[in-house]
Amino acid sequence: MIYAFTLLDKADGLALRLRVRPEHKVYLAAVADRIAFAGPLVTEDGKTMIGSLLAIDFESLDAAHAWLANEPFTRAGLYASTSVHAFSNMWPQKVGFPSAA
Repeated sequence: MIYAFTLLDKADGLALRLRVRPEHKVYLAAVADRIAFAGPLVTEDGKTMIGSLLAIDFESLDAAHAWLANEPFTRAGLYASTSVHAFSNMWPQKVGFPSAA
């Protein structure tokens, strides 16, 4: 099942996010074949990162939570809040996704 992660940074978290981001990307790469979508949440400027939105296939909610517990941003204390919910993709994506060229 796909689980959607909504992860919001602490108000002063940008420097920490930028410092830990390379480790975070390596951690995501380990589950790349199970990612439906993933990326940073940003402010209206489209650039300033303030959180993460991920949708990843896991065998259970417990497995999703275990993955999140070991995620580098989580371990670094970046997030002010996290939520994980089962997600059912009922609409084909047309906007905002890179082409499969």
